[in-house]
Amino acid sequence: MTRVAAIDCGTNSIRLLVADADPATGELTDLDRRMTIVRLGQGVDRTGRLAPEALERTFAACREYAEVIKAHGAERLRFVATSASRDAENRDAFVRGVLDILGVEPEVITGDQEAEFSFTGATKELTGRDHLERPFLVVDIGGGSTEFVVGEDHVRAARSVDVGCVRMTERHLVVDGKVTDPPTEEQIAAMRADIEAALDLAEQTVPLREARTLVGLAGSVTTVSAIAQKLPEYDSTRIHHSRISRAKVRDITDWLLRSTHAERAAIPSMHPGRVDVIAAGALVLLSIMERTGAEEVVVSEHDILDGIGWSVA
Repeated sequence: MTRVAAIDCGTNSIRLLVADADPATGELTDLDRRMTIVRLGQGVDRTGRLAPEALERTFAACREYAEVIKAHGAERLRFVATSASRDAENRDAFVRGVLDILGVEPEVITGDQEAEFSFTGATKELTGRDHLERPFLVVDIGGGSTEFVVGEDHVRAARSVDVGCVRMTERHLVVDGKVTDPPTEEQIAAMRADIEAALDLAEQTVPLREARTLVGLAGSVTTVSAIAQKLPEYDSTRIHHSRISRAKVRDITDWLLRSTHAERAAIPSMHPGRVDVIAAGALVLLSIMERTGAEEVVVSEHDILDGIGWSVA
C-alpha cells in the first residue's frame, strides 16, 4: 500500500484525492475526495490571462487541501493542471503560488497526457464488468476542453479539443458580462456549430464511431446523471456506473437550454458553481452521443484524478 495524494486543477474546479493504492489488486481506497469550484479559467478565452481573483480562489483551495494532505500523512503528491493554465500568458504566477503553498510544482500537462490519465482512471475497474463491450470511448467534458480517448486495455488514440462547459458558455451565452437566461436559438445554434467543428477535429485522430461503450466523466456528465435519476441530493454512489440513455440526455439538455437560472439552481443535486454552465456541458454530451451513435453513456466518478493517483503510486 502506498498513500498518495492527487490534485487535478481544471478550468472550472480543483479536486483532491487522498487514497491508499494497492497495485496488487488494482484498487484505490479513498480516504478523502473533494472538489471546489474556483473558475480558474474565468475570462481566459477572452483575455489570455488568469484573473487575479481566480488565482486567489484557487490558492485558497490549495491552502485547504494542504491541511487535508498533511492530516492524512500522504507520502507522495502530484499536482496536475489542465486547460486554463495551458492557455494563460501569466501561468508563471500560478506555478509560483502553488509551489509556495503545497511544496510541489504544478505540471501543466498536454491534452494528450490529460486523456491518458482520464482513460486509466475511468477504465481500470471497468474491464470485464457488466458485459461492457470494448473498445471504450472515454470522454472527459471539462470546463475548457474535452478529451476523447479510445482503447481496450490501453489507449489506442486520444485527442483534446477546446470545447468545455465554461468555454462554450463564455464564448456563446454571455452578453454584456451576463449569461443569457435562457439562451436564444441563435446562441444555441452557434454553440452547436462550434461543438460539431470540434468533433470533426477529434475524429481526425480518434475513431469515435468504432467504440462499443461510451464512458462519460466529469461534472457535466455526473450532474446530468443526477438530474436523470431525480436524486434528492448529489450522491456519488448512485451516480457512479449509472447509465443514461441518449433519449434521456436529449430531454434533459432541451430542458436545461430552455430553463432560467432560478429553475436550474432549484435542482437539488446541482452544485451552485455549475448552474450557469451545465446547459453547455449537457449539449456537448448530447452532441457526442449523436455523433457516435451511442445509445447510452456509462457514467464514472473515477476519472483523471484517479489516473493521477495511479501515476503517483
